[in-house]
Amino acid sequence: MRKNNHLTNPLPIRNGVSASRVWLPKGNWRLILDFLVEKFPNIEPEVIRTRMQRGEIIDSKGNCYGINSPYRSGIHLFYYRELDNETDIPFQATVLYRDEHILVADKPHFLPVVPSGRFLHQTLLVRLKKAFQLDQLTPIHRIDRETAGVVMFCINPKSRGYYQSLFQQRKIQKNYQAIAGYNKTMQQQSLPLIHRSKMVKGEPFFRMQEIEGEPNSETMIDIIETQGKYALYNLKPVSGRQHQLRVHLASLGCPILHDPFYPELQPCKGDDFSKPLQLLAKSIAFIDPISHQKHYFESQRKLNWKNP
Repeated sequence: MRKNNHLTNPLPIRNGVSASRVWLPKGNWRLILDFLVEKFPNIEPEVIRTRMQRGEIIDSKGNCYGINSPYRSGIHLFYYRELDNETDIPFQATVLYRDEHILVADKPHFLPVVPSGRFLHQTLLVRLKKAFQLDQLTPIHRIDRETAGVVMFCINPKSRGYYQSLFQQRKIQKNYQAIAGYNKTMQQQSLPLIHRSKMVKGEPFFRMQEIEGEPNSETMIDIIETQGKYALYNLKPVSGRQHQLRVHLASLGCPILHDPFYPELQPCKGDDFSKPLQLLAKSIAFIDPISHQKHYFESQRKLNWKNP
């Protein structure tokens, strides 16, 4: 799916959800229906046919495409994503701060930041859009579904670039906490420890791995306290690679408690909420690029030493 930031979305926000879009590339499909059935194999063809018959697949000019519409490459189609039997996430976020430009939320474990996969309405972004009627709300950065803590959103599209540049230029001080293993190697380390490595996509595609080469990730690791074979770590990522903190601690032989991906991929827990990943985006700090005010936002959530 291609992105075009200047393309006008002809469909309004519906129940906090923005319309999705798909690009039609060059190809030999006879009908648009044929392309959509192939593009979305997880959706029953009859569901796609029904939605086209209801006039729910349109282009940027508002033209509807039905089940007999011939294939046309080079256009975007817009549609509302739908999910059957979406899992309810029984945990709530809190809002730490809001002004005319940004909103800062304290996210619980298990709640995705944005719609993806089997989650749509049960996401932080959609919940906030519904609660505050903020149709233009967008995340400035993201944290994993399994991670709890501070997430910042932009309210005003005109000021979004100012806040995004803070992350791009590494002018945001991010602080995380994690409960993870405490082995003999870590006990002998001189702290704080700086861990650097080259991280790339692994197998399966949603995991990351470390390989030999010029480092592209860096984390400062310190210990706040210990309890037996576990420690409460203070983590300051300099870079922002996917799963960086999880990979770095696992590579040191100290995987984060209840991590289903590292060091070994665990069977999917489905809707089991009993053992959240013990990783918390504890705080962010920065100088506001518009007001020049110093901001510091801290999560009110706590990690859990119990149930190892």
